[in-house]
Amino acid sequence: MRFFAALLVFFIHSLQPIGPVDPTGPVNPFADKDVAQGLLKFFGPAGYLGVSFFFLLSGFVITWSARPGERLTAYWRRRLAKVFPNHLVMWAAAMLLFASAYTPVSTWMPNLFLVNSWIDKFTVQMSVNAPSWSLCSELLFYLSFPLLLLVVRRIRVEHLWWWAAGTAAAPVGVGLVTKFLLPDTPRLPVIPLSPTQNWFNYTFPPMRMFEFVLGMLLARLVIAGRWPRIPAGWVVALLVAGYAAAMYVPAPFDFVATTIVPFGVAIASVARADAHGVRTRLDGRVLVWLGNVSFGFYLSQGVVIFWGRQAVLGNGTFSTPVAILVMIGMFAATLLAGWLLYTCVETPAMRYLSRSRADRAAKATGAARAAHPRTVGEAAEPPADVVEVRAAGSVPGAGPASVRSS
Repeated sequence: MRFFAALLVFFIHSLQPIGPVDPTGPVNPFADKDVAQGLLKFFGPAGYLGVSFFFLLSGFVITWSARPGERLTAYWRRRLAKVFPNHLVMWAAAMLLFASAYTPVSTWMPNLFLVNSWIDKFTVQMSVNAPSWSLCSELLFYLSFPLLLLVVRRIRVEHLWWWAAGTAAAPVGVGLVTKFLLPDTPRLPVIPLSPTQNWFNYTFPPMRMFEFVLGMLLARLVIAGRWPRIPAGWVVALLVAGYAAAMYVPAPFDFVATTIVPFGVAIASVARADAHGVRTRLDGRVLVWLGNVSFGFYLSQGVVIFWGRQAVLGNGTFSTPVAILVMIGMFAATLLAGWLLYTCVETPAMRYLSRSRADRAAKATGAARAAHPRTVGEAAEPPADVVEVRAAGSVPGAGPASVRSS
């Protein structure tokens, strides 16, 4: 499911009327203005909504795969190993290719350490590799998750629905504060909000906590067996209705508010189906692979699309058939970059950085004892703590294919 959210972000990034790296020309390859404007209008909410889906899914999957009794340091190590290696590689690529030419230390330093979204300055929030702004929110989620989990687990099961409803309604409150209590000038060139309004409602990490917490609450509902069976047709209809509403409601309510419920229903319903052994057509090899590479696919878009499109093709626009081929080419190049990040950076980092040296030594010792019990004078069954480490795996959420690469 995560790949489809990343695909939504791809479409809005590749249809931008102004290039973030070279603002003298468009990223959108369509020369026909009606086609270009029509696609931009249709996919206008896509990027915002794709990120919202990521945040909901993060809360759900991390709660679903939480390990009882795990040390905080082990948990935080895994989360940092998941985020920072990919981020650092794409940050370095962006700096080498284009960003260093116009990005001062005061701008690239916050981005390097993923604190840029805490700063009310648009050029800092979207600095260097623009898609990495969302990692600031993810980092806040990961750091606060152990405390949040203690609170969420204390909620009585029969009260979870009320908490979920209140959390789902919270983005409307954030939108009202944004609309009526924050200055609405000057306006951003594409978004009908001021930089401060956009920051508070969209990129300021604490305001995105509601999506993450809702994901946690939904995970508890599914785990407790309280999530009802909802036919797939109804889930799809709800998603379509939420997206259609996002196309017409005014900003900032199109960022989160219209789809937080449809997205939550989709995630919980698919998880329930997985838990009950119902085929959802989302667990095939290709889709699981796409889900695995989706983080890299998302994170590389700032370099491949914003810089690569104009570097290779300039600022030219093309006839509709040729423009479609350009879109396919951008998609293929971004998918290739995502696969390279997953294979060469993310997977090795999770393997070698997500465990302490002691854990790696324990696993190696357990494997040796299991393989050569007579040599070391031990039974073939490894100790319980080694079994626990081995079962947990090197990737958070190891288990069902749908959550293996959390």
